Amino acid sequence: MKLRRLIALTAAALLMTGSAAFADTLDDVVDRGTLRCGVVLDFPPIGYRDANNEPAGFDVDYCSDLAAALEVEYEILPLTWAERLPVIVTGRADVVFGATSDSLARARTVGFTIPYAIYYAQGVVGKDSGISTFEDIRGKRVAAAVGTVPEQEWLKIAAEWGEEGLYQGYQSENEVFLAVAQGKADIGITTNTAVKPITEQYENVIAGPRMPWTTDYTSVVAKRTDVSWLNYLNLFITHQVRSGRYQELWGSYVGGEAPELRIPGVMY
Repeated sequence: MKLRRLIALTAAALLMTGSAAFADTLDDVVDRGTLRCGVVLDFPPIGYRDANNEPAGFDVDYCSDLAAALEVEYEILPLTWAERLPVIVTGRADVVFGATSDSLARARTVGFTIPYAIYYAQGVVGKDSGISTFEDIRGKRVAAAVGTVPEQEWLKIAAEWGEEGLYQGYQSENEVFLAVAQGKADIGITTNTAVKPITEQYENVIAGPRMPWTTDYTSVVAKRTDVSWLNYLNLFITHQVRSGRYQELWGSYVGGEAPELRIPGVMY
């Protein structure tokens, strides 16, 4: 009898310990009352600082919408491109809205949702750079932000062309755009959404050619092992589309029809 009672007590203790160990981010956010969102703020109009130096943009509003759905407050953690994964791994952020491509290599470190935004890579060039087509980039100085897909993809092409020495990586896209404006780079590689505001900001910078790599499907990032949190985020993205909020945000910040989030031939 004593042995059975001891076993029962031990099992109960293990169950309580296990429940605590497996408490997920969804519970943590609701209990804390605050959602911590990592956002890249030098990626206008997706993420930037407004005239009052406050975080603004598509990703910031997406974070606000998620917090409203959870009935909690939200906190914006400004990130560089290179910080997007580490901020999740170290637990500083609950989620990252940061135009993050869902690559298999990255999926070994963090978890990804279904796509929430789609981009393609495009260059911004100096007016006198002589670059109007992709082939015109040969022999030119190229800049991109460190840790981004444009950087990774361009370095493959630079290696094929034997022009790795003409590449310069910068910690932020603002630095990339400034380098083009100051004539330190002939072309800066960014996404299509950033071209309009940047060419409006700098008189001597114009839209450049589209890059040849594939369309960039980007996901919300969270802990790799937190399946219940990722499931909730997937459902939230689905509701954003169903309600028309996704189109509303895209139209407000980027303009035009929002890209179709489904990838042809696969589940989403």
